[in-house]
Amino acid sequence: MAEDLNWAVGGEAGDGIDSTGKIFAQALARAGRHVFTSKDFASRIRGGYTAYKIRTAVDDVQSVVDRLDVLVALTQRTIDENVDELHDGSAIIYDGERSWEADIPEEMTAVDVPLKSLAEDAGGAIMRNVVALGAACELASFDVEYLDEALEKRFGGKGSKIVDNNKEAARLGRDYVRENYDDLDLGYDLETTDSDYVLLNGDEAIGMGAIAAGCRFYAGYPITPATNVMEYLTGRIEEYGGHVVQAEDELSAINMALGAARAGARSMTATSGPGIDLMAETFGLIATSETPLVIADVMRSGPSTGMPTKQEQGDLNMTLYGGHGEVPRFVLAPTTITECFWKTVEAFNYAEKYQTPVYLVSDLALAVTERTFPPEAFDMDDVEIERGKIVDDEEAQEWLDDQGRFRAHADTDDGVSPRALPGTVDGAHMSTGLEHDELGRRTEEEGERVQQVDKRNRKIETARDEEEWDYREFGDPDSENLVISWGSNEGALVEALDLMDEDVRVLSVPYLFPRPDLTDEIEAAENTIVVECNATGQFADVIEHDTLTRVDRINKYTGVRFKADELAAQIDDQLASEVPAQ
Repeated sequence: MAEDLNWAVGGEAGDGIDSTGKIFAQALARAGRHVFTSKDFASRIRGGYTAYKIRTAVDDVQSVVDRLDVLVALTQRTIDENVDELHDGSAIIYDGERSWEADIPEEMTAVDVPLKSLAEDAGGAIMRNVVALGAACELASFDVEYLDEALEKRFGGKGSKIVDNNKEAARLGRDYVRENYDDLDLGYDLETTDSDYVLLNGDEAIGMGAIAAGCRFYAGYPITPATNVMEYLTGRIEEYGGHVVQAEDELSAINMALGAARAGARSMTATSGPGIDLMAETFGLIATSETPLVIADVMRSGPSTGMPTKQEQGDLNMTLYGGHGEVPRFVLAPTTITECFWKTVEAFNYAEKYQTPVYLVSDLALAVTERTFPPEAFDMDDVEIERGKIVDDEEAQEWLDDQGRFRAHADTDDGVSPRALPGTVDGAHMSTGLEHDELGRRTEEEGERVQQVDKRNRKIETARDEEEWDYREFGDPDSENLVISWGSNEGALVEALDLMDEDVRVLSVPYLFPRPDLTDEIEAAENTIVVECNATGQFADVIEHDTLTRVDRINKYTGVRFKADELAAQIDDQLASEVPAQ
């Protein structure tokens, strides 16, 4: 019996596709199965194609693949969009009573279920998607009762009658398939386990990491695909004494977050590419005033408004180099959903330890993907908080000048000055976006200007020496074929390893600035390929700059994430056809 099931539901925006997929994903997770989801949705509230895909197995899954076994098609476009992923024997659930006539390839199994009629029997046509879930459960030999808890979670706030009606709708879908397609056997018998998994997406993991790291103030403006960070924090951070503010725009959001950080709170904001553009001016103020702040950039297709609901890793240059003048910063890029949690914790620590802004660079693929994890993947006992050089009343005395004034921007060997929070005795000081001296007073004196610029830049050199800027490694460590990626491509690459003809060494880099020196690794390789979701190869350019060595590139900028089997084929083709880089 097949244990790896690929399922999808598709229709138009506004058809409840996302909630339907989430219910099924939660049911599978509750049954002790691993889940990896993928979403395709239009940049509009209603209309336009949208789909929710789930890959599930007993073993861990880290990527989607080019295969669909069961498809719930609420529109003909759903079938047309996914026909290349369907295979002989794939089952397509559709409603033959609706006005459209489904055009289903002959080699597929058409499962005609009167979704709307059965939903009306259960209490309302709005439940047709739940009827379809019940039908899909029967086709996959998955007990429909596993849906019950997910339905209770989704509809519990609307009353017990709504919950009961949805449970009945699921059973009507199951019974219809059982009675009318009793001779149909797709070969699935989804095994369940006693494992207890957490279902989480990247935005939620960033929010959870922020709370664990001690963040107590968040200001943001809604923007796809970063909004879920704010949604996760709202109602949760307040339990820990924190606050969420929905600002009127991105400029207000980052300045509110800056104000909270100046007051001593661990503070952050999150946005996407257009918001990062707007925040660039304040970004310089954060660095010059030496204020610790975390800024999450959840990337999407650009430039300008671009494709707000599509995948891309196009903001790397902006986060590395954006802003006028020379601005010291840290740039971290989580490679998995769990890393969204842990890199958020690190981001807050780096921000305070070195008194610099930190970009936490995620992307849409991480933001909206839901994946299962064992609870111990987020062990709060492993969270360490470093607040850097915050001084108390007694320590502040050590940093006064001969007139008793606190030197908030004191020139130190490591570049990091003492930090006095409001209320610290003798810690009163000023900071400004204008160039300043050690006391924070405006200056244009050449020597003081050079001193402060060198001091701020020295923090990065200190961090290079004090911290570990490493990478995650997979595959054959002795292979002469080296593949390098950053961000969300890790999962697809790891699964692609088992599908490639060639042995490959994979390096997944979460630290973009400062970053590991890959010179030795590239010199030891015969072939080096950099994989990323942008058109120009921004990280490949960075690596070539660092190592003075040309690298090959695999770039995808269609708005869709890499898939494991697709990526394996592209790497094999590149290794087979190209002359090793010189």
